[in-house]
Amino acid sequence: MASGIVHRLNRCHMRVLITEVAAPTTVRRTVAFADAVFTGKHVIEGVEAVRVSSPEEAYKVWENGAIPIFVDPEARIRQVIRPEVLVNAILAKKDTDTDKSHAPLVIGVGPGFRAGVNAHAVVESNRGHNLGRVLWEGEAERDTGIPAPVGGFSEERVLRVPQKGLFKALREIGNLVNVGDLVGEVDGNPVRAQIHGVLRGLLKDGIPVKEGMKAGDIDPRGEREYCYMISDKARAIAGGVLEAILHSLKNLHPHST
Repeated sequence: MASGIVHRLNRCHMRVLITEVAAPTTVRRTVAFADAVFTGKHVIEGVEAVRVSSPEEAYKVWENGAIPIFVDPEARIRQVIRPEVLVNAILAKKDTDTDKSHAPLVIGVGPGFRAGVNAHAVVESNRGHNLGRVLWEGEAERDTGIPAPVGGFSEERVLRVPQKGLFKALREIGNLVNVGDLVGEVDGNPVRAQIHGVLRGLLKDGIPVKEGMKAGDIDPRGEREYCYMISDKARAIAGGVLEAILHSLKNLHPHST
């Protein structure tokens, strides 16, 4: 979801910087700027992210119209660049250390944030009537733990890790898979497809995993191009974040006209 937000804000001529963990466990890697942590650069629908190692490098990347991504799990770089807006889009699904003091406008995405307490605004991330809605009071809906249905399938479309260990990817995103196909393994224990469809997401080979962790995502609709496109859900959430920023412009720039 975070990459959908980043993409939209960049398209709206906002200067965005991404902070990431050292080993992202992103599943939909083709549409996740987090993949630049491993590859150095990653492009999503015409927008490029470039890994940087200092604030100085970040400014150079901005000058070239790209998005800097910095390995900084605690987002300490904010103390140097002093952003006007901080968006926490890690989808923590529980309370976080984010605080309203971290920026003039702090936006939390999904559960774990309460508007007016640890964020100024919260954007709903749960599918349904309120998806993408900006909340200036209260909090987002609690995580149900149930994947949203796609093509009539919910939990069946999600690939789960059988045990703790290192994940080995045996297929690639965009591959067609059938029921029972071997998609990956953890220390020799198989991860198999439960439905027929396109492998829309898959953990990077060699990533440390825990039992029950999401390892992949199968799209039963069978449209391979969807693997390389930002989802409707991510775009709806991105719209909510953009709305919250534009709504707050007067407070961010009280002397602007």
